[in-house]
Amino acid sequence: MTNPISSGTKTRMETRPVCTVIGLMSGTSLDGIDAALLRTDGESHAEPLDFLSTPYEEGLREDLRRCLGHAGFDDFVRDVERRMTLAHAAVVRDLLARAETPPTLIGFHGQTIFHDPANGRTLQIGDGALLARETGIPVVNDFRRADMEAGGEGAPFLPLYHAARAETLEKPVAILNIGGVANVTYLGPEGCILAFDTGPGNALIDDCVKKQTGAHYDRDGALAAAGTPDEKRLQVWLAHPYFDRTPPKSLDRNAWLPFSSSDGVEEGVSTLTAFTVRAIAKARDHFPSPPLAWYVTGGGRHNKTMMRWLSETLDTKVRPVEDLGWNGDALEAEGFAYLAARSRAGLPLSLPTTTGVKTPTTGGVFHPCV
Repeated sequence: MTNPISSGTKTRMETRPVCTVIGLMSGTSLDGIDAALLRTDGESHAEPLDFLSTPYEEGLREDLRRCLGHAGFDDFVRDVERRMTLAHAAVVRDLLARAETPPTLIGFHGQTIFHDPANGRTLQIGDGALLARETGIPVVNDFRRADMEAGGEGAPFLPLYHAARAETLEKPVAILNIGGVANVTYLGPEGCILAFDTGPGNALIDDCVKKQTGAHYDRDGALAAAGTPDEKRLQVWLAHPYFDRTPPKSLDRNAWLPFSSSDGVEEGVSTLTAFTVRAIAKARDHFPSPPLAWYVTGGGRHNKTMMRWLSETLDTKVRPVEDLGWNGDALEAEGFAYLAARSRAGLPLSLPTTTGVKTPTTGGVFHPCV
């Protein structure tokens, strides 16, 4: 099988230049801005150098939450986009202050506020031109739109980075990202890559905790451990046709809002945590063969109850990506640095088996610093 990370246009003797790139990621959990510094050629070389995570200021976080579900721009969304972009610029400056190697590019994911793959629409807010002006560094953003215009789901978008980092691992292996939405990258032998959103991640749990306690998340999974999942409710939720759909497939953060819980906080959080775990387990139905191990990244790996239930349910090795020497907090930001380098080289960012796009597709919009 052809190596999906390569373009197919490079001769065997050619090598791509290695550059230093900043990747910026703000995920569906709305917790803040992750910034990673990466040395990469956009193919096999991916060397993490530094990482910085900065929480959103509370007012901006709440305004971003109010933007969720907006399919386009109005005055409010544009104002939030500007403030969010300036917050990203401040994080870039903080990272630059301690960078030994000056970056030549920024990969700016932006904040997803709307995702409707069934109708080929997605929206990540973030002003790439403003960020380039503020930082003096060229920016690549708007990564997902070209994929959707070419028939893809627009997500998940990090499988090629997972494949590059996992090149030496014994296959098959699963890289599981539990953010606001959970997604998995299945890596098999001979370059096999399959990726899709498994279902809810932390978003429903975080929303329930926020509503009932004022906290932002279930620290260590303590609330989930103290409650008992509602099995009848879980069976209804897990009968949703999404779980039987053949991947690739993806979801909007708000797709599962009807599945929120009105129970007491412990019972509600326990049920929602079990929902995330069992939805992940159902993903195995779509794999060519069982993974030898699952390595977990994203905020969900900090939830001790979720990790314990995953290990019990999947009945195989389930470990945080730190066991591989990776930084699970930095991985998504690193991935968008990697994708920015690929975008500038004209390499594919997505594949038919990762987003359902018809052919391997590049993407991203370039903003010079002028």
